Amino acid sequence: MGKLYRKNELFFALVWIVVYIVLFSIADTVSDQIGIIKIVTLPVTLAFVLLIIAFVRNNHLWEYYGLRRFKGIKYSQYAYFVPFIIIASSNLWNGVIIRYSALETILYIVGMFCVGFIEELIFRGFLFKAIAKKNMKTATIVSSVTFGLGHIVNLLNGATILPTVLQIIYAMAIGYLFTVFFVKSKNLIPCIVTHGIFNALSVFAVEGTIAYQIICVAILTVVCLGYATFLNKNSQ
Repeated sequence: MGKLYRKNELFFALVWIVVYIVLFSIADTVSDQIGIIKIVTLPVTLAFVLLIIAFVRNNHLWEYYGLRRFKGIKYSQYAYFVPFIIIASSNLWNGVIIRYSALETILYIVGMFCVGFIEELIFRGFLFKAIAKKNMKTATIVSSVTFGLGHIVNLLNGATILPTVLQIIYAMAIGYLFTVFFVKSKNLIPCIVTHGIFNALSVFAVEGTIAYQIICVAILTVVCLGYATFLNKNSQ
């Protein structure tokens, strides 16, 4: 991995993204065929996490990818992360439901926390940092858009078109906010935590009407774009 990274950082990032999307789609399909949700996906996810950590550690890239403590940052400047709390809790706005067995729920929660880590590192870390070396604005747009469009793969897993389109929209907004936050704070950990909680709580989400989903997407988009604008104007 180190040789590929040093040779072409952008290609390195794209390889990770493609492998991630393809492999996880296959793992989810096999899990569904077995009849236990995430039973195959979780081991694959954990392996991915370990590979990323090994790569970051071996190449001394902890701070480069924002895996660091906050230093010299005024917490009030970040509104105490209230927008992140809003994002993380959004899957519970319509109520709570237990739809899987205890084992499947645990597999899902652990797996989704790991997915939050993986996606933040490959989209906000690998991809963004590779492009940002040449153009920061382009990197921000590409990182946000590709993160959102990556959810198209859900159509292959049985999702319907309109909910998937809505998911792509709010994923782009969240991706943009997380990228701006990373740029301004040099820290990716709050994004990882928020992303992981958001994903994990989706196991308890109650699916609402299309109208409800549109309203939620509108709220999330406004919160993300508003907070990103605030960070751009008030952070150094």
